[in-house]
Amino acid sequence: MTRFRVITLAGILLMGASGVQAQSRFSLEFRGGPAFATADLDETALRTGVGFEFLAGFRLQEHLGAYAGWDWHRFPTDEPFAGGDFDIEDTGYAFGLQFRHPFTDVFGGFVRAGSVYNHIELENEAGDIIADSGHELGWEAGGGLLFPVGRNFVLTPGIRYRTYSATLEVNDVKIPVDLSYLAAEIGITWTFGGRTLSAARGR
Repeated sequence: MTRFRVITLAGILLMGASGVQAQSRFSLEFRGGPAFATADLDETALRTGVGFEFLAGFRLQEHLGAYAGWDWHRFPTDEPFAGGDFDIEDTGYAFGLQFRHPFTDVFGGFVRAGSVYNHIELENEAGDIIADSGHELGWEAGGGLLFPVGRNFVLTPGIRYRTYSATLEVNDVKIPVDLSYLAAEIGITWTFGGRTLSAARGR
């Protein structure tokens, strides 16, 4: 085998090894569950809603990482809002930082905080969108537990609070609103390359 071939093969192997190492920094997460409004929307009470979220994570340091994702939540109303029977849909994007730490080899916890860039839609019984607030910035914070269920998967039950302000225009009337809710969720995280809690403890 010539020197050129040896150097080429070594380069390919090094690139492959670095790719595996980089993969271990990434994760994908799906979360879902009920959501409970903590305040009325204008003067309309919201019933218990439901929603889900997709997140991508990137580990920056041993326990610190960044996340970004897309989410959807839907809230029925107890009474007409702005003169109509509408459901409230909250959709948009979330991004921030999260801290994950093991307590034992099989049990850990996490906290996260960041921003949301969401919008509110009013949807009638036929599924037509009557009003759209446009995306607005807000914030969120939450935490939960970590339960490994395999080499690459972790269950992540937790709670999350988020809030933001927006303006809805219905029948040429602008209505400023605040949407705030607490989501009780259970998630499943898939970590590329796998990283057990015992490994995170340096064992």
